[in-house]
Formats: sequence, C-alpha cells, structure tokens
Amino acid sequence: MSGNGDTVNIFLSGVGGQGTILASNILAEVLLQAGYDVKKSEVHGMAQRGGDVTTHFRYGSKVYSPLIMEGEVDFLVSFELLEGLRYVNWLKPQGRVLLNNFRILPPGVNLGNVEYPDAIGETFRKHFKDSVWIVNGHDIARELGNVQVANVVLIGALSVFFPFLEASQWVGALKGLLPAGLHAINIRAFEEGRNAVGAR
Repeated sequence: MSGNGDTVNIFLSGVGGQGTILASNILAEVLLQAGYDVKKSEVHGMAQRGGDVTTHFRYGSKVYSPLIMEGEVDFLVSFELLEGLRYVNWLKPQGRVLLNNFRILPPGVNLGNVEYPDAIGETFRKHFKDSVWIVNGHDIARELGNVQVANVVLIGALSVFFPFLEASQWVGALKGLLPAGLHAINIRAFEEGRNAVGAR
C-alpha cells in the first residue's frame, strides 16, 4: 500500500467469530487518524453460525463508494484459508494477498459431502507469485495465550505494507478501540504479526 492519495481497495474475509469486523475497525481508525477518507461495508451472513464475514474497505483522498467491484481488489486479507480462496477472482492481476494459515471446516466438509481444498497457499502463489504472504496467526496467538488475538496478529502483518504509517499509530488505534485490560496482549499480537512478515 502507498500513501499517494489514490483510492486503495482492501477486501477482508473470514468466518464468524474470528474478529474480522474488529480488524476492519482498527484499519479504519488508523487511516482516519492519518487524514484519509475511509469507506467500508460489511456483510455478516450467518456469522453467528460460522458463516462467512466480509468487509469491503476503501481509502484515499476522497472515496465516493464503499463497495469494491470484482477484479478491483488491491489487497486481499483473509483470516481463514478457504475464505481467501473464495474471493481470489476479486483481486487485480497485480493484487497482493495476506492469508492466515488456518482452517475452519465448513459444514459440507464436516458432513463428508465435499473435501477441503489442498494447497491453497500454493494455488495463490501460482497466480500471484511473490505477492502472497502466509502468516501462522492462530499459532502465534495460541503461543501468546489467547487464540482470539489472531486477528490482531494479521493486522500487525498488514501494517508492514503501510510504510507511511508508524507502528505507534496502529498501537494508538488498538488502544482506542479495546478495553485497557486487553491492551498488553493485543500489542504483543500486533508486534508478532509485524515480525512474521519481516518488519524492520
């Protein structure tokens, strides 16, 4: 991502309960504080039953619509592998992909009606080559002691692609949206996410 004033399209996908909406709120807060116009639209589906949750997220000097057209996504961020694959056609040819290396089996797989696709990361790399980053967000969060902060691990990883924003700005957004008792672990999750993709 760059801070050149052009509208940037980010599509976030996940499964109900993964904190996709909180992640988009953190992203919105930090970019609003940085002076950008932000528009977003959320689709919850049957989120409470483990259904898909998506967010269309757009920012720039002036954004007129929250909705992204298929084939116009600059950055796909997915908190679950299959949910990322579901929206691969939404990416621009030069789009970038950030995947959480984590599976949540949908009902059809659990019932034995279909199989969970293999090698989703390799499928993305086949089409997007070096523009795919896979983060073990769930594993990192578990090591920190709370799997629920996996979404913040992914936000930390995503933050590396916004070099015009300081890490302190992201931390400020986290603190503004979360209760004080959750600050410490979420800041650690954010830092671990940055480290996972080689933040300097």
